[in-house]
Amino acid sequence: MAGAKPGVHALQLKPVSVHEVLKRGSKFIKWDEEAIPTLVTLKVDPDGFFLYWSGGTSMDVEILDISQIRDTRTGRFARFPKDPRLRETLGLIKGDSYSESKLLTIVFGNDLVNLYFLNFQAVQEGYCKVWTDELFKLATNILSQNASRNTFLFKAILKMFSDKKRVEMALEHCGLVNNRVISRMLCKVFFFTVCVCSGSKGKPFLSLDQLMDFINRKQRDSRLNEVLYPPLKRDQVHQLMERYETNTSQLERDQISLMGFAKYLGGEENSVVPPERLDLIDDMNQPLSHYFINSSHNTYLTVGQLTGTSSVEMYRQVLLTGCRCIELDCWKGRPPEEEPIITHGFTMTTEISFKEVIEAIAESAFKTSPYPLILSFENHVDSAKQQAKMAEYCRTMFGDALLIEPLEKYPLDPGQQLPSPQELMGKILIKNKKKHHHRASNGGSIRRKDGTDEQSSPLNGVYGTAYSEVNATEEMSTLVNYIEPVKFKSFEAASKRNKYFEMSSFVETKGMDTLKNSPMEFVEYNKKQLSRIYPKGTRVDSSNYMPQLFWNVGCQMVALNFQTLDLPMQLNMGVFEYNCHCGYLLKPEFMRRTDKHFDPFTMGIVDGIVANTIKIKIISGQFLNDKKVGVYVEVDMFGLPADTKRKYRTKTSNNNSLDPVWDDETFVFNKVVLPTLASLRVAVYEENGKFIGHRILPVSALRPGYHYICLKNELNQPLLLSSLLVYTEAQDYIPNEHQEYAEALTNPIKHLSLLAQRERQLLALMEDPTEVSHACFYVCLRQHWLSSSLYKILVTVTVVKFDFLQPINPL
Repeated sequence: MAGAKPGVHALQLKPVSVHEVLKRGSKFIKWDEEAIPTLVTLKVDPDGFFLYWSGGTSMDVEILDISQIRDTRTGRFARFPKDPRLRETLGLIKGDSYSESKLLTIVFGNDLVNLYFLNFQAVQEGYCKVWTDELFKLATNILSQNASRNTFLFKAILKMFSDKKRVEMALEHCGLVNNRVISRMLCKVFFFTVCVCSGSKGKPFLSLDQLMDFINRKQRDSRLNEVLYPPLKRDQVHQLMERYETNTSQLERDQISLMGFAKYLGGEENSVVPPERLDLIDDMNQPLSHYFINSSHNTYLTVGQLTGTSSVEMYRQVLLTGCRCIELDCWKGRPPEEEPIITHGFTMTTEISFKEVIEAIAESAFKTSPYPLILSFENHVDSAKQQAKMAEYCRTMFGDALLIEPLEKYPLDPGQQLPSPQELMGKILIKNKKKHHHRASNGGSIRRKDGTDEQSSPLNGVYGTAYSEVNATEEMSTLVNYIEPVKFKSFEAASKRNKYFEMSSFVETKGMDTLKNSPMEFVEYNKKQLSRIYPKGTRVDSSNYMPQLFWNVGCQMVALNFQTLDLPMQLNMGVFEYNCHCGYLLKPEFMRRTDKHFDPFTMGIVDGIVANTIKIKIISGQFLNDKKVGVYVEVDMFGLPADTKRKYRTKTSNNNSLDPVWDDETFVFNKVVLPTLASLRVAVYEENGKFIGHRILPVSALRPGYHYICLKNELNQPLLLSSLLVYTEAQDYIPNEHQEYAEALTNPIKHLSLLAQRERQLLALMEDPTEVSHACFYVCLRQHWLSSSLYKILVTVTVVKFDFLQPINPL
């Protein structure tokens, strides 16, 4: 989705490196409010896959997948025993910094709401901080979260072998182990001989020339510049063979065995998306308005919008996903405390302390991303005293991170661009209505968004409570600079004011009307100023709209309900995984340049942009489910309305989720007008529609050829074994005049009014899209097919008959 820096990118992401203290292990006391404290040894394996602890009378080993760890905490942010007797047993004193420094809390879970906490107390001084920092690095390592299929297979075997008693009994029963010693070497032998080579009986091989031809013609991205990214040469291919081939005699003959070739297909060099795209690849020195910003709506809620629990923890969890804009709905606290609170007004949701939320934000603001954090205040605190408290908490708890004064290079003047994420790194920006001295004060009454005043108001079905806020006091106003919210009147009015630091919020319904009626003007507005979209008030179940709708017109802050991991949220999680998970993605160039104009509803070629043709064939699945159930695969394309195609679907397998094979036709996305804004989603479901796993892949970075797609869950955490073998093609689009002529004759959309056409195009991007069928004539021109020997090897490796590889006659 982002515009990458020109030239070849040198990978800056660091591979997994386990600290010696973690590998060696440390003594901790594991405690829980409802259990007796136990002395355990905490340890991490050398690959950084699992956290182990053993202790107690049974000395059984317990294990936690590090990829499921959401956070690690020590000091005053770690959990402290509530029971006085437990505190006495552990020798802990409440409020004592020394006692707190020995505590370690590990937070884990598969969503943002249902979390689990492991609590430990260090036996020795100085180890808690090391464990907290190093364990968090392992849990958030981007390369580890996107490891190769070989790595995940080895990880699964390591997990299986961690249950030593069971494995020893099984191997001894087979006569394979007599000394009862299970080493990592045995795990690797099992991996390479049983997993990688399973099913191969003969000894086929590839010559160096055949492998080079396969990589350069089938696996190489033809869209790449051949000067910057030249095809591999013989010496480079030989280096690959040396990495994956263990038989030296075959290497001497310039050959790679079936086993070596299978290892290459599942290896790091053959990932479906190059690791460079996971790195910080975007230019971070452009104005703030030039980026898509990962944004949250009503961040404090854990369930629905009308009832349920509000949570301080949600702010931590949302920030840990890389979100860079969070929302605080502030209301006046009751006497005698008169402490401001956060809740969803006029509903039955619970209240939480504003002060505790600010404290949580201060602790977690920059743990995942160093780039600026925007706090979107919806301020209903009609008390000057409590607004003063709010401002004071922000100042004292955020300290120097809070941006109070504008940067010297970027004064708040008309026509002045916004500073860049790089220049605002490590800063917290406040979005709150600002008091202007030339405007009359209304004494703290509620000001509706249409400009009229009232003393109180019921909940509005579309706008929620966002339609009414109080006037800001002087204390809160001084905290507002580059993110000043104003009522949106018109694009013409905004252009005349020419104040880039003024931004407007749109409820999704108003946003939809605006993008349908004035799409090009919306794009132009978003080049200079920020806009925020938020869900309509009738989404009481906290469902989400499709964010792609508003990314298509350049809206920066497309706010979603993070507690609901539905399809829109899954798309948001997957898209913002790229660019180092920093929460900022650079918009395509013509969405930034003032000399370019763009219509997001275009169905033709965009000036200066090369459209793509994407093809994907689902070949087989591996370890998709542990139940004997039928499974199927869906493939969706999300992008511009013209690019979006929903619900390509394979047949359902016959009660086989372990190793299903599909012989469906290739799914073709003939013309992707804007590849840099498009994402391919590949998802697997049980026959009853239950979600298993998916993967979001940026079209512009999709590698062609044969690849394993390692699947992820709704929270974008990697699944241990589930994967798909696919064949993809990604090429520059070549217009077919006959095809376009046939579509023009048979497609009634050509005869609709412009507005009706836009509405119809948007259907595919809605949560429950109506399928719109178009008559299409695909001409399949496939060139330079694999030699018969290579074809046989591919068949043997995947245990699949590749009928689709047979050349066909052009129509």
